[in-house]
Amino acid sequence: MHATLPLLAATDFPPIRRRSLDTLQVNLGYKCNQSCLHCHVAASPQRTEMMDAETIALVLRVLRERRIATLDLTGGAPELNLHFRSLVRQARASGVRVIDRCNLTILSEPGQEDLAAFLAEHGVEITASLPCYSPANVDRQRGDGVFERSIAGLRQLNALGYASAGSGLVLNLVYNPQGPVLPPPQGPLEADYKRELLLHFGIRFDHLFALTNMPVQRFGSTLVSKGSFGAYMQLLRSSYRAENLDTVMCRSLLSVDWQGHLYDCDFNQMLGLPASLAGQARPHLRDLLGQDPAGTDIRIADHCYGCTAGQGSSCGGALEAEVPAAAVPQQPVQGVQRQPAQEQA
Repeated sequence: MHATLPLLAATDFPPIRRRSLDTLQVNLGYKCNQSCLHCHVAASPQRTEMMDAETIALVLRVLRERRIATLDLTGGAPELNLHFRSLVRQARASGVRVIDRCNLTILSEPGQEDLAAFLAEHGVEITASLPCYSPANVDRQRGDGVFERSIAGLRQLNALGYASAGSGLVLNLVYNPQGPVLPPPQGPLEADYKRELLLHFGIRFDHLFALTNMPVQRFGSTLVSKGSFGAYMQLLRSSYRAENLDTVMCRSLLSVDWQGHLYDCDFNQMLGLPASLAGQARPHLRDLLGQDPAGTDIRIADHCYGCTAGQGSSCGGALEAEVPAAAVPQQPVQGVQRQPAQEQA
């Protein structure tokens, strides 16, 4: 795999500082039941890195002592961590909002047949990856049979009350473009998803998050191999919108790796760029017990343009709900044809 940090380290991205911390995004491990091209974590069934019980206990202590409102669980497939359910139970018992970044196919993995019911029982908010509403496009990006299993998972969640009015069970979907292009405007794409999934599959969901592919790990390495890394970075830089700086996710979020080390975001974690915290070379969860990270500098590199390009991109989707069409460039990156929204993923 090609290293992308040397291509990103030199940057003129504007400096930014952290505000108060309200979200702890915890990567429970890089093991996953899928291997997706766009995955910036390079997760796969072969990965063995998993957070242990001692570090998870520290996560819970930090949530309580720092009064952090949201626990955002990611991976890999976070549900594959042996301590996932214990962490969810204890966090929810403490009144913490819990988000599970679920790939949907995990719901039908052997041994996970009761996972959907567990998530519903504990009121876990689900953010589920579904890169398109076209079966062929999803299977091309994520593997044969993934779309069918994803639809089965969504139906299971709907049957449990997810995305039903008054249930309190939130189900959001995530869209990533197939290649090195910006996602189309989130609002119209969400409307397309809702119409097509309801019409053809009877699926309901709450919101769609349109995320920009970041030039790191597996996706970044593929760009390098195809000779399109520079062109993609030029697309991100030329689409920069200064107004997105105010709402980038790193201002109120800290990312935690499977060993408990701290980063300003999940992308910095994958690049090995630790957060800045009271002079610590590699700050850890335990450092949060005695220090408030508010006001510290956020580590930046050229990939930060990915979060501020066009409508903006964060773990909660677009930063700007309505973005002028001109802000989403229509020209393709070299060698890549831009496709209609329904054919992009």
